[in-house]
Amino acid sequence: MLGDIFDPTADLLVSQHIRPHWSQAGAIVFVTFRMGDSVPREVLQRWEREKTDWMQRQGHATSEHWSRVLPTLDDVQRGKFHKQFNRCREDFLDTCHGRCLLRRPELAKIVADSLVHFDAERYQLGDFVVMPNHVHLLAAFPAADAMREQFDSWLHYTAFRINQRIGKKGHFWQQEPFDHLVRSVEQYDYLRDYIAENPGKSKLKAGEFIYHRYER
Repeated sequence: MLGDIFDPTADLLVSQHIRPHWSQAGAIVFVTFRMGDSVPREVLQRWEREKTDWMQRQGHATSEHWSRVLPTLDDVQRGKFHKQFNRCREDFLDTCHGRCLLRRPELAKIVADSLVHFDAERYQLGDFVVMPNHVHLLAAFPAADAMREQFDSWLHYTAFRINQRIGKKGHFWQQEPFDHLVRSVEQYDYLRDYIAENPGKSKLKAGEFIYHRYER
């Protein structure tokens, strides 16, 4: 195993920005980074409405934003929420909207090289795939607060290098990645298969993605 399965009885760090982020020392986390233009504004706005509607149908107050209500749900309800809306996001990303600059091998390599650079030093890196407009990876961090710091480092460094290469400035990635602590061995195996199968679902050709499989 890359790391540990999430332990609900152990210490847990929850940070809140646009969305809540759960982190736990040594626990395996599934992460998705996406380019800022990978999901059109109208689609994001529709998802926001659908999440609010979901909360209303479950009988939860609508005076709070859905992201503030979500951590208060029990495990079953929270699992149903994630299952429904994570599938929406992942299915849409696989259609490869936006500029899809990471289809270019030299730009995808910047991201892949950044991911492996501090492997076994700052974190344990598992499987990952660099897709044309997003990245999926599995990793485990030695301390709960190390996860967010490393996310920021990956995003800032790769955005700078890619913008430098293409002669642009400004926003490249979505402001915050999606992250999910792995709850079981079965889920870990499922996510490994999901990462491996992602290029095929998007009908990508060799050279249009970078896939790395964890072997130790």
